[in-house]
Amino acid sequence: MRLLCILLMLAAASPGWGDNPKDELKGVKREIKAKRQLITKTRKVEAVVSTELQEIDRSLERKMNDLGSLDRDLRNVESNLDRTGRTIALVTEETNQKKREIERRLVSLYKAGELGALRMFFSAESFPQMAENVRYMRSILENDKKIFAEYTVKIEELRRLKASLEQDMTRKERIKSGIASKKREIEQEKNKKFAYLIKVRQDRKGYESSLKELQANASRLQAMLNRLEALSRKKLSSRHEKPGSKLKPLPELPPVPDRGFASQRGRMGLPVRGEIIETYGKHKHPEFNSYTFSKGLSIAAGAGTEIKAIYDGSVIFADYFKGYGNMIIVDHGGGYFSLYAHAAKITKKVGAEVGKNETLATVGDVDSTKGPMLYFEIRHQGKPVDPAGWVR
Repeated sequence: MRLLCILLMLAAASPGWGDNPKDELKGVKREIKAKRQLITKTRKVEAVVSTELQEIDRSLERKMNDLGSLDRDLRNVESNLDRTGRTIALVTEETNQKKREIERRLVSLYKAGELGALRMFFSAESFPQMAENVRYMRSILENDKKIFAEYTVKIEELRRLKASLEQDMTRKERIKSGIASKKREIEQEKNKKFAYLIKVRQDRKGYESSLKELQANASRLQAMLNRLEALSRKKLSSRHEKPGSKLKPLPELPPVPDRGFASQRGRMGLPVRGEIIETYGKHKHPEFNSYTFSKGLSIAAGAGTEIKAIYDGSVIFADYFKGYGNMIIVDHGGGYFSLYAHAAKITKKVGAEVGKNETLATVGDVDSTKGPMLYFEIRHQGKPVDPAGWVR
């Protein structure tokens, strides 16, 4: 009878909960089906993201071509800047030459003064010579005007060249800024998609790992069911062997005396202080249109933190159970049980009587996918109940 009780409680420790191992097995199989659907969805998402990454690679190639075009533009601008710089140097030299010519003419005129021009005019011995002197002076004036005009043209050309140089410099900086922006845009787009693909693959691996655990639990449940059926057949067979015995149903296990657990509803404390990272009930996956059901609380806490019994009771299981790590089950009587999983170290043995707030184990991460934590459940007559209504 004790063996039967423990087998039933171990069956209850599987992810799919129910009234008996058969129902448990059905629940696990349903979860296996749901997990396979999640894996299928993640594979589809992975395929979509991989396709998007291929498109990003094509886009990257196009953008790299754009970068090549920008590089060519930059080289052209730099070439123009070089040519403009040489032209500016040449025009500056020509302008300086014109400036020196003008300076020489001014010095010459200054030294001769107005009397020099009059002497040239009146020094002529005849009228034709005078007319020739006038023509000569006119040619000098025309040449001076030409020198000033050329100087003005060179100054204007120099101004335009410098304006063009400034425009090309501005364009060069704009192109360099565009190149840097394109490179950042390419890296950001690629990193974003690559990070998303990694996350999808990690989710799929998590589902596949969870599926393996579910399948292992289903195998264990089936083995438990076979042992229970064998035990039932053995008891029935022993009755048939007695002469004149009538076939009677197997007697149920005698109930454990109620220790007043039900009267403590809402008055008991959490078995460990920490952050509740998952509550009892239905939870939707953040990315896929699917749901999972938690039958207890997941509480993140520091490794080594003491796990306390929520109420008086007897330890009926204290050992490793795959998927739940080191696990303790306490019978509180009246059909009430509490379960504590993923412990690092168990401090109580099967059969030990424990009191309220007495240490059962320490927090660990054995078989936990979320780091150091405690998975905690309360059950009544084999069915899970929301711990939030019992502990605070």
